[in-house]
Amino acid sequence: MTEKSTVAVLGLGAMGHAFASNLLKHGFPTRVWNRNRTRAEGLPGAQICDTPRQAAEGAGVAITMLPDGKITGDVLVGAHGALAGLPFGAVIAQMGTIGVESTLHLARTIHSVRPDIVFIDAPVSGTKGPAEEARIRILASGDDEAASAIGPVFSAISNKTQWLGEVGNGSRMKLVVNAWLITMMQGVAEATRLAETLGFTTDEFWSALEGGPLGTPYAKAKLDMIKSGRFEAQMALAWGLKDAGLALDVAKDKQMPALERIHEVWADAVEEGLGELDIAAVYRHLGKSA
Repeated sequence: MTEKSTVAVLGLGAMGHAFASNLLKHGFPTRVWNRNRTRAEGLPGAQICDTPRQAAEGAGVAITMLPDGKITGDVLVGAHGALAGLPFGAVIAQMGTIGVESTLHLARTIHSVRPDIVFIDAPVSGTKGPAEEARIRILASGDDEAASAIGPVFSAISNKTQWLGEVGNGSRMKLVVNAWLITMMQGVAEATRLAETLGFTTDEFWSALEGGPLGTPYAKAKLDMIKSGRFEAQMALAWGLKDAGLALDVAKDKQMPALERIHEVWADAVEEGLGELDIAAVYRHLGKSA
């Protein structure tokens, strides 16, 4: 039996925590670090570390799942950063949605400091629930042959990896996917408000979709949230707003009127105090009088 690589998971938000949990279930020696140490205490079997560098020591693979490019850079190459602790030839899988420019800058920085390290750009398509069940898709880019150790790791935390070529393409595709997700969520929220205005319940709306080409599991999950009035974040509205902004940044001169307007609406919703709730909470924001 091939010995499993030790994996360092840096960042234990909803997604990183799910990654670490699934790695442990598959028998990977797992070292974890998070700014809030209490997040790591719900991972029996994981070695909890005080710094990113400590977590990286002896790890053949390091996963970062952090909010943005600045934080990711600090965790990898800042004081007590993981890069200094990784052994020769290790793999870094950057799996957060940090944008194309930040991803490329990070890749260049790592190569200049540690050319022996293989950098994989690997954001994911999926949210908290699917991540916990290892049903996410990884949008990977970089040298998959040089990063042979990453295959078994990705298999433990996802149900499919799509390789997209050179570093940066994973982050590019992630912005495409999230632009679609964001516009779909806005559509679900607005259509639900319209259904209510016309006298239909959420259940009746879903019944009109169920079994047909428009009755997607994603729409059902968000309609269930709206019906219950509980918006525990699978993808926080604040992060959705960030991702909409990243997508608009790379759209350049292409017209994106729907996404631009959604960005404005979601900014208002975050300002209203809904940022830590799921993106479905935009439905609540739409209930305010115009």
